[in-house]
Amino acid sequence: MWSNIAFYTSLAFQSVIGVFGVRLYEEPRYEVISRLDDRVEIRRYAPRLAAEVETQAAGKEGADDAFRLLFAYISGANEGSEGGAKIAMTVPVEMRKAETIAMTVPVQTTQSGTTMRMLFYLPGTLTAATAPKPADKRVRIVTVPGETVATLRFAGSSDAGEARQADLLASLKPSRWHPVGAPYMLGYDPPFALPFLRRNEAAVAVAATP
Repeated sequence: MWSNIAFYTSLAFQSVIGVFGVRLYEEPRYEVISRLDDRVEIRRYAPRLAAEVETQAAGKEGADDAFRLLFAYISGANEGSEGGAKIAMTVPVEMRKAETIAMTVPVQTTQSGTTMRMLFYLPGTLTAATAPKPADKRVRIVTVPGETVATLRFAGSSDAGEARQADLLASLKPSRWHPVGAPYMLGYDPPFALPFLRRNEAAVAVAATP
């Protein structure tokens, strides 16, 4: 009982301060290896562990379904100790939608039609061996390989994501970096955070032109 109280009290506190753009959640570590301008970074991420859901619905419906399943997993819908382990929330939440796009990263596969793929990165203290097994088979534990990623940061609503993804790809054209996958979104704040304080990022895996 006390673990439940502590878990939800922590989430409530972090949600309240999240309204003002204050983030206490753990974030996967990365190294900034280049900056193209004041908004675009080239980052190198090490391999990281994530809980993943893919739904057949796109847009808000798909995002809501995926978020619900992933939040249930970290809230105890898993086969952890004492009937379900509580797992700390982290950022960013990764959201992808694909339309017949072959991805080049090993854990991402060819998808057809319109789907929504969402990932919650797990705390760095967990490994593939120690992460609680999801109770719902639609939630999968995956290791995201190390990769180089270009990101474009923006505030406001994530509804502008597609336009910012286009901006990111345009920013890469004159550089030595080229996309090696489809662009996607990274969200760092709850939807009720003040819009001008929100941190959103358009992102895409990249490689350097020889």
